[in-house]
Amino acid sequence: MRKTAAVVILAACAALACSAQSTLTGTWKLNESKSKLAANAPKNSTVVYSSAGDQTKVTIDGTDANGNPAHNEWIGKFDGKDYPVTGDPGSDARAVKKVDDRTFTFVVKKGGKETAHGRIVVSPDGMSRTVTNTLTDASGKKTTVTQVYDKQM
Repeated sequence: MRKTAAVVILAACAALACSAQSTLTGTWKLNESKSKLAANAPKNSTVVYSSAGDQTKVTIDGTDANGNPAHNEWIGKFDGKDYPVTGDPGSDARAVKKVDDRTFTFVVKKGGKETAHGRIVVSPDGMSRTVTNTLTDASGKKTTVTQVYDKQM
Protein backbone atom coordinates (compact mmCIF):
# COMPACT_ATOMS: atom_id res chain seq x y z
CA MET A 1 0.00 0.00 0.00
CA ARG A 2 2.82 2.43 0.88
CA LYS A 3 4.62 1.69 -2.41
CA THR A 4 1.43 2.35 -4.35
CA ALA A 5 0.85 5.62 -2.51
CA ALA A 6 4.46 6.69 -3.12
CA VAL A 7 4.17 5.88 -6.85
CA VAL A 8 0.91 7.83 -7.11
CA ILE A 9 2.47 10.84 -5.33
CA LEU A 10 5.56 10.73 -7.57
CA ALA A 11 3.38 10.48 -10.68
CA ALA A 12 1.30 13.45 -9.52
CA CYS A 13 4.43 15.52 -8.89
CA ALA A 14 5.78 14.62 -12.34
CA ALA A 15 2.47 15.59 -13.93
CA LEU A 16 2.53 18.95 -12.14
CA ALA A 17 6.10 19.59 -13.31
CA CYS A 18 5.13 18.77 -16.89
CA SER A 19 2.00 20.91 -16.76
CA ALA A 20 4.11 23.92 -15.74
CA GLN A 21 5.93 23.64 -19.05
CA SER A 22 3.05 22.44 -21.22
CA THR A 23 1.87 25.84 -22.46
CA LEU A 24 5.27 26.61 -24.00
CA THR A 25 6.57 23.13 -24.80
CA GLY A 26 6.91 22.47 -28.51
CA THR A 27 8.04 24.21 -31.69
CA TRP A 28 6.94 27.75 -32.48
CA LYS A 29 7.31 29.45 -35.89
CA LEU A 30 7.32 33.22 -36.33
CA ASN A 31 4.23 34.59 -38.06
CA GLU A 32 5.73 37.71 -39.66
CA SER A 33 2.38 39.00 -40.96
CA LYS A 34 1.04 39.29 -37.39
CA SER A 35 4.31 40.57 -35.91
CA LYS A 36 5.59 44.13 -35.51
CA LEU A 37 9.29 43.89 -36.26
CA ALA A 38 11.94 46.61 -36.31
CA ALA A 39 14.66 46.72 -38.95
CA ASN A 40 17.40 46.89 -36.31
CA ALA A 41 16.08 44.05 -34.14
CA PRO A 42 16.96 40.37 -34.28
CA LYS A 43 14.30 38.02 -35.64
CA ASN A 44 13.69 34.65 -33.99
CA SER A 45 12.19 32.49 -36.75
CA THR A 46 11.90 29.23 -34.79
CA VAL A 47 11.79 28.71 -31.03
CA VAL A 48 11.72 25.24 -29.47
CA TYR A 49 10.88 24.62 -25.81
CA SER A 50 11.76 21.15 -24.51
CA SER A 51 12.22 19.43 -21.18
CA ALA A 52 15.76 19.15 -19.80
CA GLY A 53 15.30 17.24 -16.56
CA ASP A 54 13.69 19.63 -14.08
CA GLN A 55 14.54 22.58 -16.33
CA THR A 56 13.41 23.86 -19.71
CA LYS A 57 15.66 24.11 -22.75
CA VAL A 58 14.93 26.90 -25.22
CA THR A 59 16.56 26.69 -28.66
CA ILE A 60 16.26 29.77 -30.87
CA ASP A 61 17.10 30.03 -34.57
CA GLY A 62 16.72 33.15 -36.68
CA THR A 63 18.73 36.15 -37.78
CA ASP A 64 20.66 38.80 -35.89
CA ALA A 65 20.22 42.57 -36.26
CA ASN A 66 22.40 42.47 -39.41
CA GLY A 67 20.41 39.67 -41.06
CA ASN A 68 23.03 36.96 -40.39
CA PRO A 69 21.97 33.50 -39.20
CA ALA A 70 21.74 33.24 -35.42
CA HIS A 71 21.39 30.30 -33.03
CA ASN A 72 21.35 30.32 -29.24
CA GLU A 73 20.26 28.13 -26.36
CA TRP A 74 19.11 28.66 -22.79
CA ILE A 75 18.48 26.03 -20.13
CA GLY A 76 16.83 27.12 -16.91
CA LYS A 77 13.77 27.30 -14.72
CA PHE A 78 10.92 29.80 -14.84
CA ASP A 79 11.88 31.15 -11.41
CA GLY A 80 13.16 34.63 -12.30
CA LYS A 81 16.81 33.70 -11.67
CA ASP A 82 19.60 34.22 -14.22
CA TYR A 83 20.66 31.17 -16.24
CA PRO A 84 23.44 31.18 -18.86
CA VAL A 85 22.83 31.63 -22.59
CA THR A 86 25.10 30.05 -25.20
CA GLY A 87 25.56 31.19 -28.78
CA ASP A 88 24.27 34.75 -28.43
CA PRO A 89 26.96 37.44 -28.62
CA GLY A 90 24.43 40.00 -27.33
CA SER A 91 23.57 38.20 -24.10
CA ASP A 92 25.07 35.81 -21.59
CA ALA A 93 22.13 35.31 -19.21
CA ARG A 94 18.35 35.18 -19.20
CA ALA A 95 15.86 35.12 -16.37
CA VAL A 96 12.34 33.88 -17.06
CA LYS A 97 9.53 34.03 -14.53
CA LYS A 98 6.16 32.34 -14.73
CA VAL A 99 3.35 34.78 -13.93
CA ASP A 100 0.51 32.32 -14.54
CA ASP A 101 -0.14 29.30 -16.81
CA ARG A 102 -0.07 31.43 -19.97
CA THR A 103 2.10 34.43 -19.05
CA PHE A 104 5.85 34.70 -18.54
CA THR A 105 8.21 37.65 -18.11
CA PHE A 106 11.88 37.68 -19.04
CA VAL A 107 15.04 39.74 -18.69
CA VAL A 108 18.06 39.38 -20.98
CA LYS A 109 21.49 40.44 -19.72
CA LYS A 110 25.04 40.92 -20.96
CA GLY A 111 27.78 41.29 -18.35
CA GLY A 112 25.16 41.74 -15.62
CA LYS A 113 23.50 44.64 -17.45
CA GLU A 114 19.94 44.35 -18.80
CA THR A 115 19.81 44.51 -22.61
CA ALA A 116 16.19 43.46 -23.10
CA HIS A 117 13.06 42.59 -21.19
CA GLY A 118 9.60 41.49 -22.12
CA ARG A 119 6.55 39.35 -21.76
CA ILE A 120 5.37 36.09 -23.34
CA VAL A 121 1.63 35.42 -23.49
CA VAL A 122 0.23 32.13 -24.79
CA SER A 123 -3.26 32.27 -26.30
CA PRO A 124 -6.10 30.52 -24.44
CA ASP A 125 -6.20 27.77 -27.11
CA GLY A 126 -2.41 27.25 -26.81
CA MET A 127 -1.87 27.63 -30.56
CA SER A 128 -0.10 31.00 -30.61
CA ARG A 129 2.11 33.04 -28.37
CA THR A 130 2.97 36.73 -28.43
CA VAL A 131 6.36 38.01 -27.31
CA THR A 132 6.65 41.73 -26.58
CA ASN A 133 10.31 42.59 -26.25
CA THR A 134 12.00 45.91 -25.44
CA LEU A 135 15.63 45.92 -26.59
CA THR A 136 18.30 48.42 -25.58
CA ASP A 137 21.21 48.83 -28.00
CA ALA A 138 24.79 49.78 -27.09
CA SER A 139 23.99 53.50 -27.39
CA GLY A 140 21.03 53.19 -24.99
CA LYS A 141 18.31 53.44 -27.66
CA LYS A 142 15.23 51.36 -26.87
CA THR A 143 13.23 49.50 -29.50
CA THR A 144 10.05 47.51 -28.85
CA VAL A 145 9.11 44.60 -31.09
CA THR A 146 6.16 42.23 -30.98
CA GLN A 147 6.66 38.75 -32.37
CA VAL A 148 3.70 36.42 -32.84
CA TYR A 149 4.40 32.69 -33.12
CA ASP A 150 2.23 29.79 -34.28
CA LYS A 151 2.60 26.43 -32.57
CA GLN A 152 3.66 23.65 -34.92
CA MET A 153 1.96 20.31 -34.63
